Amino acid sequence: MSQETNKIKTPPPIVFIIIVGLIALGAYNFIPGLLKGKSSDTPGAIANRVSLGNQILVTSQTTAEKQAGVTAFAEGNYQAAIQKFQASLKQNRNDPETVIYLNNATASNGSSLKIAVSVPIGSNPNVAQEILRGVAQAQDQINNSGGINGAKLQVEIVNDDNSPEVVRDVAKALTKDQNILAVIGHNASNASLEAAPIYQQEKLVMVTPTSQANNLSGFGSYIFRTVPNISLMAAPLAEYAVKTAGQTNIAICYDSQAPDNISFKDEFVASLTAAGGKLVPTVCDFSTPSFNPDNALADAVSKGAQGLMVAPHIDRIDRAISLARINRGKLPLYGNTTMYTFQTLKDGQKSVDGLVLPVPWHPATNPGNTFPENARQRWGGVVNWRTATSFDATQAVIAGLRQSNTREGLQQALRNPSFSTAGASEDVKFLPTGDRVGKPILVQVKQVANTGYNFVPLR
Repeated sequence: MSQETNKIKTPPPIVFIIIVGLIALGAYNFIPGLLKGKSSDTPGAIANRVSLGNQILVTSQTTAEKQAGVTAFAEGNYQAAIQKFQASLKQNRNDPETVIYLNNATASNGSSLKIAVSVPIGSNPNVAQEILRGVAQAQDQINNSGGINGAKLQVEIVNDDNSPEVVRDVAKALTKDQNILAVIGHNASNASLEAAPIYQQEKLVMVTPTSQANNLSGFGSYIFRTVPNISLMAAPLAEYAVKTAGQTNIAICYDSQAPDNISFKDEFVASLTAAGGKLVPTVCDFSTPSFNPDNALADAVSKGAQGLMVAPHIDRIDRAISLARINRGKLPLYGNTTMYTFQTLKDGQKSVDGLVLPVPWHPATNPGNTFPENARQRWGGVVNWRTATSFDATQAVIAGLRQSNTREGLQQALRNPSFSTAGASEDVKFLPTGDRVGKPILVQVKQVANTGYNFVPLR
């Protein structure tokens, strides 16, 4: 073979230019698509919404000491963080975020187990803190009594804004963090229904303390809730309206974009009919931009309504209150569980006087239980049902983790028909559907001497 035929011919420079150009073009088109596909799947996409103690999420509860505490926590100086969080709580003990961060900092120096709680801090900070108080109280209680088989409980706080879009990213990120053994949340049913399929598929226990939509009942083997089935909540209210108050013709104003409100309305109507009452057919939807309380009330009155049941989304309670103000006591008011908020009392005042609604828990119904008094001492005031059911959700997870500190083992413990643990009133037990075993309490807004308007149990 000649030397001439052994030579490899070098392509002209223009070929290299074309090849490099094609590679660059492919990378330009491929990499952004890759990054776009990955962005919502990584914890980085929600980094500003998640905190174990390294940043403040509840900005309304900020002190200089708390800020110094999160700075120290982020730097890994847990002893300094502990001191600063303790100093902040001396100024403001009614701050569950700081209590959780203090416990997390204390747990950072030894064996620990980690869960998450996802709440709507951005869209509804009051409700978010009600839930956080229950989780913080259960965490405080277990960590101060030796932990879970010697391991302290850490709680990662997530702000999901009750937004289905955000919740998708949250659920994906939490399932990928193998250190997280369970999720307490979410708050609104539309948020929980968005997250539930992800938790179920990835086998991460979710215990919602507040979501009541029928769609969650029996959703999956990893999905639980510490509120009773909504049919159990709606039936006593309908029976009270018809048989006790003698109001058979009831109009309804609800939120068609909130699954739990749809469920409550359907169950209420079924129970109303069974009790001998009748639904007054009106068009009243809190979710529509054109909602007009004057027109809604006029329509109900003109069609012979003797009572009005309101079921707003938790982030649109102001619309139900505006309807109550227009009503001025003309029609007796009934409500769903969502209406049990400080906002209802503060903004509604005399307009909501007499409002009757069901709740899964009230501090006055079980005086023998230590939870209400412990909560009053811890937070400096009376807590509501969301704090109690969040405490119960955390208690259930703690009891399950005592049996097994794996995701699968926790799920099996909670699914065991004999599972039971002490709650804020009754023991926490789950039906095969994942619903809480329990029954509601009817409460009524009344003016109480020296304390203003409050929710009082109907005897």
